[in-house]
Amino acid sequence: MNLDALYSELTLKPNAKLVLVVLDGLGDIATKEQDNLTPLEAARTPNLDKIAKDSAQGRMIPVAPGITPGSGPGHLGLFGYDPLEFQVGRGVIEALGLGLELKHGDVCARANFATLDAKGIVTDRRAGRIPTETCEKLCAMLSAKVKRLGDAEIIIKAGKEHRFVVVFRGRGLEGPLTDADPNREGFPIPTVKPRDENNAGQKKMAALIADFYKAAMPIIAKEKPANGFLMRGIAHQPHIPLFEERYKLKPACLAVYPMYKGLAQLVGMKKIEGPATITEQFERYLKEYGNFDFFFIHYKYTDKYGEDGNFAAKKKAIEDFDAALPILLRKKPDVLAITGDHSTPCAVKGHSWHPQPVLLTSAVSGSDKLERFTETGANSGSLGVFKAKYLIRLMQANARMFDKFGA
Repeated sequence: MNLDALYSELTLKPNAKLVLVVLDGLGDIATKEQDNLTPLEAARTPNLDKIAKDSAQGRMIPVAPGITPGSGPGHLGLFGYDPLEFQVGRGVIEALGLGLELKHGDVCARANFATLDAKGIVTDRRAGRIPTETCEKLCAMLSAKVKRLGDAEIIIKAGKEHRFVVVFRGRGLEGPLTDADPNREGFPIPTVKPRDENNAGQKKMAALIADFYKAAMPIIAKEKPANGFLMRGIAHQPHIPLFEERYKLKPACLAVYPMYKGLAQLVGMKKIEGPATITEQFERYLKEYGNFDFFFIHYKYTDKYGEDGNFAAKKKAIEDFDAALPILLRKKPDVLAITGDHSTPCAVKGHSWHPQPVLLTSAVSGSDKLERFTETGANSGSLGVFKAKYLIRLMQANARMFDKFGA
């Protein structure tokens, strides 16, 4: 029997509140340069420590051993969707998160403004993390001059800081394509190519991307520091079963950054707009408590500072999160999971394959008798090491949502 079908067959009507809190890129590795501590281990976290004493802990593999996930696969796994089965382009996620209404056949790309040298070599993939206001100005410049290419409409919308999204709307366009992003400094912007050389829609889309670069790059060539841009996650929207149908839980999303709102919207979660800080997110959770069964709450800064290689800032971000945590606990859910979507070690300055730590607490979770929530402690927790796609099922089990299997 298909495992998802078995879970569905066993699922009972929920009578509980479930909360999944994701500290993006939470996991890290201990190095000699940081006294053999991770930021989570070095941080002062009295509120997480208190929860840890009554919790089960473990480590999760986002996709498969050794595979470094993007944010899309990382979150889809947390939502219970196998990232290898449900592959979603990052552009689609970003477009949805920015509130764009996608039509059938639209192809989306997630883009970064970047800094290029005189030879076209990428020297900063994020253009110094330009302010959102600068990104909006640059996107307005592009939108004013590149509205159509051939028979395709071009829709450009700014995101936060250096990020923006481009939607290509026309006949016969398909994804996915390779990235126009070297994914590291010191290399030129690569030419996009079809993932399937025999797919006519992908070939047409690759040619359209090339035309877009020819039209757009001269418009911003004299801007500093954002004189170029990178594109990745170029794809169209796939069909994904809705979260509520799959788990019998009415879900809501409290996230700040568009991409994570888009991921939540992709599976049918209600986007709750407005909160801009983790304190505001937790306060809004209290107000919305009676309206939903499941809350996904996302915190970005652990990932941001991990990518910067800034150990002290990542540690501080964890401490800031911990300081706000008592607000959530005013209405402690029946099941609470705290984890990351992947690891972003400061030493790596990017996403990595290292399993992320997870804490799970409920009236029946049991206690691993650990004093703190850390990577080292999680290594000895009763949850062991498991694939992230099973976390939602463990949360359902702790909510007593499954009937007994067999006699």
